[in-house]
Amino acid sequence: MEKTAGLSLGSVGTRPWSLAMQAAMVVSSSLFVAVCARLSVPLPFTPVPLTLQNFGVLLVGLTLGSRLGFAALALYLMEGASGLPVFSPAGPGGIAQLFGATGGFLLAYPFVAFLAGWIFERTERTFARAAFAGVAAEILLFASGLTWLAVLTHSVAKAFMFGLYWFFFAEIIKVLFAAALSTRFGRGFRAR
Repeated sequence: MEKTAGLSLGSVGTRPWSLAMQAAMVVSSSLFVAVCARLSVPLPFTPVPLTLQNFGVLLVGLTLGSRLGFAALALYLMEGASGLPVFSPAGPGGIAQLFGATGGFLLAYPFVAFLAGWIFERTERTFARAAFAGVAAEILLFASGLTWLAVLTHSVAKAFMFGLYWFFFAEIIKVLFAAALSTRFGRGFRAR
């Protein structure tokens, strides 16, 4: 890792990443998550829609690493809070979505991407390690999302009913796909 003007820059191979390249990766990753959020299926029995958003968050964290993954998802939340149509269309949009049923999940995204990237950066970059990082990040995501749902519904049982049971198998598939893609194609994107 090289230091330039007091800033730590990631590297691809031996070349340092420029600040412009890092910024472009952060912006494009936030837009990738926005596209994933638009691929949404509202479920009639829960206020939480089924989306590809969590897959996007995991893939960004695993491929960009902890720092850039966190930055991309923090930018994503700022875009959504400012009213840009980046959140799932099933919600009210804007800052109101951050205080709605999915707010606990959304607000955890930068930390989820950070955790997935942080774990994966510190291990051998294999599918199994990426899947482990994804599972750990999903535990953090659901701990945050279910806690927020429990506060809103005043019931842990309702929180689990609305936010976990219907999504469990879909999340396993998302973790596996994110792990596979990050180990296959993510080698050139990861910053340390």
